[in-house]
Amino acid sequence: MKLVVGLGNPGDRYTGTRHNVGFEVLERLADRRGFSLVHDKRLNARVGKTRFGEDDVWVVQPLSYMNLSGPVVARLARERSVSPEHVLVISDDFHLPLGKLRVRLRGSAGGHNGLKSLIGALGTNEFPRLRIGIDEPKQGDIERFVLTRFKPAERDSIAEALDRSVNCVEDWFLLGPEPTMSRYNA
Repeated sequence: MKLVVGLGNPGDRYTGTRHNVGFEVLERLADRRGFSLVHDKRLNARVGKTRFGEDDVWVVQPLSYMNLSGPVVARLARERSVSPEHVLVISDDFHLPLGKLRVRLRGSAGGHNGLKSLIGALGTNEFPRLRIGIDEPKQGDIERFVLTRFKPAERDSIAEALDRSVNCVEDWFLLGPEPTMSRYNA
């Protein structure tokens, strides 16, 4: 049993924002693999289930706000006996150029409140993550920037990055970490 978690904020207000690319990757994954993400009130998450080879994989969108997503993921990991190294987390990263992907086995929160919440709730930073570049604001408040929608000139680049991210998730579970990191960290 494994988990893949997409970070984002719930509600129409946040749909399509830079901070919600983790949610969007999982929605594309569900479309591609033919499963549904269903609201689980008990977990406070949208969840689905798919299979990669011999592995059952729970697909999770926490419906708490980004900075409170850790307890949702930690609870599901405990209930399903999934260790942190089997929890792949997908998040935005304003430190990366638009559309750039970065896959790592572990790391710091890097200023990302969702990752910070996960590290606190799981008690470790030893979990894999796929970070998607959303670009850095030229000026102004980062918190405000991550809640903006992509500009028309950016939409093709981010759409391509989201599709590549779905490929990356599939490769992670089918090929393993090393080949996936070699392919997507170039």
